[in-house]
Amino acid sequence: MWSDPLPHNPRDFYEDEYRVSYKGTYSPKPKHILRAGNVALSRHRKIEQLLLEPLTILDVGSGGGEFSYLLHVLGHDVKGIEPNKGYAEYSIREYGLNVQVGFIQDVILPEAGFDLITIWHVLEHTENPCAVLSKLHTFLKPQGVLVIEVPNIEAICQSPKNTFHEAHIFNFNAVTLQKLAEKAGFAQMEHSISADGGNITMFVQKTSVTAIDECELYIPGNSKIIADIVRDHTPFAHYLTAHPYARLLRRIRQSLLEKRGITNFAGGKKLLDKLYSPLCNVR
Repeated sequence: MWSDPLPHNPRDFYEDEYRVSYKGTYSPKPKHILRAGNVALSRHRKIEQLLLEPLTILDVGSGGGEFSYLLHVLGHDVKGIEPNKGYAEYSIREYGLNVQVGFIQDVILPEAGFDLITIWHVLEHTENPCAVLSKLHTFLKPQGVLVIEVPNIEAICQSPKNTFHEAHIFNFNAVTLQKLAEKAGFAQMEHSISADGGNITMFVQKTSVTAIDECELYIPGNSKIIADIVRDHTPFAHYLTAHPYARLLRRIRQSLLEKRGITNFAGGKKLLDKLYSPLCNVR
């Protein structure tokens, strides 16, 4: 499922406009750093079973660098890719990260150079997701692992008007994401859907690229399943569920915690070092 025509020029939008449009800032504010730092911790929990020894890791769409920095302080060799200039330059300057400013479609990296690649909430923004996954396939070592997280088009936790975000060019459910990964030369290891149904996290492993018969990529009935869910997710139905009210309460709580968490803010690095210290001290 994709947007046609595209709502904007993706290259211009993501280089300069996306963060301003989405967060109202060219580089991360203290509350954004704290929020992304907590997200980084949650992402670490999802993949910690893969991090039992030092790895060479590529973080695609590294944003303000919070997740890449966490991996770095845990002893991994991390490289980042981020197209948004303001966020990428902040992560380089503040955390000393190795980040290439640009689009994954354009970067030049060594083949078979990474044990692990993560791509959190990026694939839906790309012009050609299959080409992106195929390129990441070349960057992974044999049997290397790719972790993909995308919004779930079957989700009903968000307001119906937000089902199709202007920045999301492509949309996936679990089965289409799996078939796309197979088409690019990966085999699914496992996947999970977040408790609210909003996100799909999938672990796939690099395999030898072999031609796949188009019949193997066909998903009988899938389009109708998605269409029925989207059609039935009306504003009236949405506000009869607990989702909008739980979301409001989470946002109020998050706002209060963030105000307290950024008191006496002295820079992103100091904030993240404090936030990550319990995990780093355990390690």
